[in-house]
Formats: sequence, structure tokens, C-alpha cells
Amino acid sequence: MRLALDSNLLIYAAGVNGLARKADTLAILEGLVEDTEVLIPAQALGELFTVLVRKGGLERTEARAIALDWAKTHDVIHTTAEVMRDAIDLASAHRLQVWDAVMLAAAAAADCTLLLSEDFQDGFAWRGVTVRNPFVTLA
Repeated sequence: MRLALDSNLLIYAAGVNGLARKADTLAILEGLVEDTEVLIPAQALGELFTVLVRKGGLERTEARAIALDWAKTHDVIHTTAEVMRDAIDLASAHRLQVWDAVMLAAAAAADCTLLLSEDFQDGFAWRGVTVRNPFVTLA
């Protein structure tokens, strides 16, 4: 199975929203099935960098290193012109934020079947990708 991670999981894994959320996120990531291929949309790396600097208070070089570590250990889904067009269509049709739609459009372009994210309704499906909020059972 191929799945994509939204930026909120990367941000939580970095500990920005507290140690409890970090622990939950790391447990979710460690609990993924062994044959799962985890991909990261390029958009998620940019959002991670921005949050680490703005909210996390990290120096840009440290935030860069954290974001690029994800890119070293996981395949990155590029935001192509086609992904952006699809995201704009998706955002228009479903009243989504365009940057959230980019995550889903990128996951679809990479043939993922799952996107882990808090930014959509749990179970929302589009072009073969189902969005799951991995924290709903933890609440």
C-alpha cells in the first residue's frame, strides 16, 4: 500500500504541539504495516519548515535539516502543474483550502490509496485516495 502524510503529522512528529501529540504521532507512524510505502508531498515539507520556524522557534538551518531528513528517508511527491490544476479543481468543487487540496491531489497523482491528515473529513475519498484522520480513535 502507498500512503501520503500531510504536514500535520510531520509537525507533530517534530514535537511542535507538545510531547503527548509527538508520542501519539510516532506511535502511529511506527504502527504502519511493514509493506506500506510512505510518501511525503513536497507541500508538506514546505509547511513543516514554515511551522518549525514560526511556531517552533527553530533556526532556519535546523528547520531545513528536519524537513530534508523526511525527504531523505521518504519519496517526495512533486507539486507539478497538473497536481496544482487538480488541487484548484478539488478546492473549487469541495470548498477546500487549496493547500489542503494540493496534498490530496499529490497523493492521487502518486497512486496512494490513503492520505493521513486532520485537514479533511475522516473518510473523504477522491480519485482512489481515502483520507483518514489517525487521531480520531485517540480522542
